[in-house]
Amino acid sequence: MSDDDNSPISAHAAKQLFAELKAAPALVLAVSGGPDSVALMWLAARWRSSLARGPELTVVTVDHGLRAEAAREAREVKRLAAELGLTHRTLRWRGAKPKTGLPAAAREARYRLLAQAARAAGASHVLTAHTRDDQAETLLMRLLRGSGIAGLSAMARHTRRDGLVLARPLLDVPKSQLIATLKRARISFADDPTNRDASFTRPRLRALLPQLAAEGGDTRTLVRLSMRLARANAAVEVLTDGAERFLRLRDRGVAPQPGVRSFEATAFATLPEEVRLRLLLRAIDGLGHEGPAELGKVETLLAALDQAMLDQGLLDQALAARAPANGRAILKQTLAGALISLAGGRIHIAPAPARRSRIGPKGGG
Repeated sequence: MSDDDNSPISAHAAKQLFAELKAAPALVLAVSGGPDSVALMWLAARWRSSLARGPELTVVTVDHGLRAEAAREAREVKRLAAELGLTHRTLRWRGAKPKTGLPAAAREARYRLLAQAARAAGASHVLTAHTRDDQAETLLMRLLRGSGIAGLSAMARHTRRDGLVLARPLLDVPKSQLIATLKRARISFADDPTNRDASFTRPRLRALLPQLAAEGGDTRTLVRLSMRLARANAAVEVLTDGAERFLRLRDRGVAPQPGVRSFEATAFATLPEEVRLRLLLRAIDGLGHEGPAELGKVETLLAALDQAMLDQGLLDQALAARAPANGRAILKQTLAGALISLAGGRIHIAPAPARRSRIGPKGGG
């Protein structure tokens, strides 16, 4: 860790962190009370006070109802926000909590509540306090789950979600520097014990980071890897955009079917495997109704399509040209609420019929 990683953030550096947000009408700051989010609030307040005109800042704390200390921490955030001249709201995640997948469910609830608060405040952006350390941990988590290039790109500085922009201005800043900033300003913060709870994946990986750093895999190196993968991912996305245009040009004489995406099988088969996977993902996610498709399942689907085309000789241009336009489906599968079929020398993706309920009518008596 360099000396800079332990030095407080200067006023000039803080201005640079938020400079691109100056023209926003209003911003929502997600502040839990921990060091990262408290530093986000303090730095954003200093930046806003230096501007003659700028966005309105609203601080939002989400109480997930999972820890008794959360209500007190929310009150502390409210107190500090008032001292900084900022509006504060506490939102609560109500209802039953899942017994499995709790971190993911809590994260979804938090973003949903933050989006509601942003719309109520007229904000265009929600700011979170993700740091360089969080980025490194995210890369490790996704690596262990076998994510593709897109997943290993980890978090982006800006993400569109629920009609808003999710911004992470501290993504290049180490956590140690935020703590140094708060210590110099004599601002206290909460310590969430769940950040050390070994029953969750992220804290277990966090505990491994010092050992990885000793082998050269510190947070800087891991984040550099995620940036390089993000660069490669952006290049493949451009190739996929071009492939979509290529396939549409091939279909200039084919009458489109409303609500259906289809590709000429032989032209589709000539594309690189990663591009074909992304084309299928885009079509399935766009037309399916059961959420994003899992990469592994799309890989299995692509392998089945390739094998079906090979078995039927559709990879031969002459045979494909003689395939009947309304031929019987050679392959038909559903995935993520989409129906994928291979028929008439074409791959078709359409919304799948709604699943029938397995619960029959209630009997009498």
